[in-house]
Amino acid sequence: MKRIMYISTTTRKLSDEEVDEIGRKSRVNNSRVAVTGVLLSANEFFFQILEGNEEDVASVMDRIKQDPRHEGLLILKAENGVTKRLFGDWSMNTVRLDGMSDMLMQAIRIMLENITDSHRIIERYTQPAVLQFMTEGINPLTVPVMKTEQVILFGDIVAFSYLSGLYPVEEVAALVNLYLDIASRNIAKNGGQVTKYVGDCVVAHFPPDRADDAVRSCIETLRSIQDLRASAGDCRLQKFLYCGFGISKGLVIEGNIGSSIKMDYTVLGDIVNLAARLESLTREIGKGIALTAAVRDACKENWDFIRAGEFTLKGQSVPQPVYSIADPAVDDMKSYEDILQVVASDCCEIQH
Repeated sequence: MKRIMYISTTTRKLSDEEVDEIGRKSRVNNSRVAVTGVLLSANEFFFQILEGNEEDVASVMDRIKQDPRHEGLLILKAENGVTKRLFGDWSMNTVRLDGMSDMLMQAIRIMLENITDSHRIIERYTQPAVLQFMTEGINPLTVPVMKTEQVILFGDIVAFSYLSGLYPVEEVAALVNLYLDIASRNIAKNGGQVTKYVGDCVVAHFPPDRADDAVRSCIETLRSIQDLRASAGDCRLQKFLYCGFGISKGLVIEGNIGSSIKMDYTVLGDIVNLAARLESLTREIGKGIALTAAVRDACKENWDFIRAGEFTLKGQSVPQPVYSIADPAVDDMKSYEDILQVVASDCCEIQH
């Protein structure tokens, strides 16, 4: 069996009658599939425990997520392999805490707020893969290291070290956050997973059959950054925001890598290093994307691939063909030297 504990907040203030009706329907629906548990209602918070067969609990959770009266659903804990129910005699009991004393009610409300806020903060610092394991009832620390095939995406900002020395730290940080947010949203939207950030660099991976989605993520990010440059004021840092992406495909080591102090669920290996070197090559070929033949061959969509040349990259003994894509956003690329020249000619003096 499986047990799930979650917190959610109501999208609006619910009347006592509405809360009672939610409890009544829960009892009826959950009893049909032998899902037991308890629902606690405290002002705008719902705290619920569900237990039953895995597929039945998953079905109930799907129904709850689609309920427009809930939002911000946060799974606190999921347990697989449960052998004994905590609420075996309760098809679903609803406990309304609103009638308790003001002091006790305030304490419970603060506790639920703190739990929610703490988990939201942890979510922002945690890799999506780790969160996915936890919501599935898997302890991420027990997941073995394995060799898998992945499409690796590596992207960063052109001439960032130079530009960061010219502008106030607040503006530099805001630009990096903006770039990483745009890139990460496009990666996630297209089915990829952000593995880590390294300064202004983003590293992500996609399943081996989703090379098209990796390419699409890069193009969509480059188009968004084009729009940002066009809307930026003269001599503002955003005006000089250019980025490059390297995409490779092959076998990587995936899993928990780290120490007793800090652990990352990440990918590593030659294919990851290759994506980073391809990203650096974008300045030389004058394209925002550089990718390998393996990525090109894995794509199913009709991208306008072009051969950028053959290059012997660091760590390789023989040259290999490198490809890019003919697209206005991909073509709109500047090298380190280009950006230095533009900054020097357009902005002779930048105020710190």
